[in-house]
Order: sequence, then C-alpha cells, then structure tokens
Amino acid sequence: FLGSSGCGKTTLIRCVNRMVQPTSGMVLIDDEDVSDRPPIQLRRSIGYVLQDAGLLPHRTVGFNIGTVLRLNGVSKAEAEKRARDTAAQVGLTEEQLARYPHELSGGQQQRAGVARALASDPNILLMDEPCSALDPISTLAVEDLIHELKENFTIVIVTHNMQQAARVSDKTGFFSLEATGKPGHLVEFDDTTKIFENPSKKDTEDYISGRFG
Repeated sequence: FLGSSGCGKTTLIRCVNRMVQPTSGMVLIDDEDVSDRPPIQLRRSIGYVLQDAGLLPHRTVGFNIGTVLRLNGVSKAEAEKRARDTAAQVGLTEEQLARYPHELSGGQQQRAGVARALASDPNILLMDEPCSALDPISTLAVEDLIHELKENFTIVIVTHNMQQAARVSDKTGFFSLEATGKPGHLVEFDDTTKIFENPSKKDTEDYISGRFG
C-alpha cells in the first residue's frame, strides 16, 4: 500500500487484525469475516511487523521471538525450539538469540521482529513501514527476506518508499487523501508493474512521478 501520510494505509492493515474496527464493510480472510473471530485469537494468528521492530528491551532476542508462542500456551521448550527455527529462517544465529535488542544492529532487530511474527506459523504477515528506520544495505537485506517469505506467506506492506514497493510487491494499492483533507480512499489497485508503468488514474501517475505526495 502506497500513499501520503494520513491517507489510511496503516488503519487499513490494522483492520485486518481488528486493532481497528471498520465502521462499515467487511474484512475477509479465507472467506471468513474477521469480526466473527475473537480479537486476541485473531491477532495471535496474524504476524505483525512494526517499523521499529518493537522488541522488549529487557528481554533477550530469543525470548522476544517466542513471546507470541508463550501467549498461545506453547511450552517453554517448544517456544525456544521454534524461536531458534524461525531465527535461522531469517538469518539470525543462536549466539544472537542470547543477546539483548540493543546489542543488535537495526537490520538484525528488524529480522528478529520478522522472526517473532513468523514463530506462531501465520499465513498472513502485516508489515508497517518495515524498513523506514534502516540504512540502504539493511533495507535490501530485509527486502531479500521478504522475497523469500512471500513464496509461503501473504504479505501486506505499508511503505512510503516507491522503489521498495516496485521491488518487492506483486500487487500495489495507491491511497490518497481527498482534496478537502478528509480521510483517504483507495484510488487504484492493480499489478505492481501496471501501477508503475501505466497507471489508470491521474492521481496515481502524479504520485508515482513525484508531482505530488
């Protein structure tokens, strides 16, 4: 999802896990209305990656990754095993699991945030500006990880980085605020290639080309 600040991108993905309740319409996952599921149960079944990783600073990286598992009632031993497995999946070592978040680089912290989201074996990952605080090299490393993960997961990403959207996404939705400044709306949704090379709407073209936004 692309668009200027305040146009509703983050609000929309937070509707998916019911952190925000829609005022109208429905959010369906596998043809099931998410409003029919208990919010806490739903949230624990959907991976959510924050822009700053959101790790608990006083807990080890391994403990952070296993947090959702323990909340779901998984035993300590199983949580630790799955934390190691998902850490390896995102390129973190066992030695790094014993560290505290401040002892990792920004890119490594973000990988830990992704590992935490994966640990509960979701089929959907929500990523809200996952690379906004990272340097270009760390950003590319996270994007490489996204390419690997999207073979097995549905990933919904909010980003202001148009180049990143063009690199990692298969479909792109462009959101815009109304001219009056009222809450935003979806202007266009299509294959990423079409959005960037031949958008159907002038507002989309203006944003992609840098004429506004």
